[in-house]
Amino acid sequence: MNDDTGITARNGSGSKRDESWGRLVTGALLVAATGFASPARAVDGCVLMLCLAAPSWQAISECVPPIRQALRDLARGKAFPSCDFAGAGNTATHAWASAPDNCPPQYTRILDTDHGPVYRCDYSGAVSVSINGEPFARTWWSLAGDTVTEFSPSAKTQLGSGDSRFEDDYGAWLTALPPREAGLPAR
Repeated sequence: MNDDTGITARNGSGSKRDESWGRLVTGALLVAATGFASPARAVDGCVLMLCLAAPSWQAISECVPPIRQALRDLARGKAFPSCDFAGAGNTATHAWASAPDNCPPQYTRILDTDHGPVYRCDYSGAVSVSINGEPFARTWWSLAGDTVTEFSPSAKTQLGSGDSRFEDDYGAWLTALPPREAGLPAR
């Protein structure tokens, strides 16, 4: 599938789209290292934004070390790094997961206790990326290093293809729900 950037999208890792994103991230790393002097940071927020907006950051070798480091930093209570060159409306923010309100239903676990239900989220937090002021992607992450990305409808249109695990997990969750009894309202 071709989009307006001329990138050909195919499913699977190693696609032309992933290669293009990899070249973009590599270029951003080179520009950041040579053209802009900034205070030393553990992880460059601009690179993180590019990587988290990619169809599958795990398939881009330049993205794996900075994303993993950022997740370790978040787990240790460090703030999510900012990107001074992101431009108006382009942001990445972090929020801690809190079931049931800030956790996707397919990753929310309910434990029945003597004192009532206790909610738990499979993920520790989420990094949300907005492009041009609109939500683009939200990457849920765990302390163990697992991630899953929820892409907005406009991101899916722009990317054409990418990691569909979030939607696949949601579909499996819906299928596993018990059938509604006749006459009872939907949950």
